[in-house]
Amino acid sequence: MLTGYLLVMGCLAVGLRLLRRQSPGPRTAVRGPDRRPVQPLAAGAHGRGWPVLIRLVLGTAVGGYVLLMAVVVGYYYGVARVGGRFLTSAFTGSALLVGITLPVFFAASWLAERRRRRRVAE
Repeated sequence: MLTGYLLVMGCLAVGLRLLRRQSPGPRTAVRGPDRRPVQPLAAGAHGRGWPVLIRLVLGTAVGGYVLLMAVVVGYYYGVARVGGRFLTSAFTGSALLVGITLPVFFAASWLAERRRRRRVAE
């Protein structure tokens, strides 16, 4: 488990270092048949408004739940074959946890985005 953690953190550190190395100015790429410059989207530039925020928060929650369930099923079949109700309990308990924490995560995301926009406006 420690090896997996160190690999994930190492990859994240390398990615962060690569992002910081890039020049701060806007970069353009030339592509397409008419060879016009295309501005790539910056990290986190997905759009604006409530529908975009809701889509991003729900996408993060559903993706996290699916990943957690993949780990639980892999653990159950690969390592520990515990009681028969383990998978049912894991699926329902995790769904309940996501349902409880989703409003808090949504509110925190909204506040963070609001604070970021205020800093950019100043």
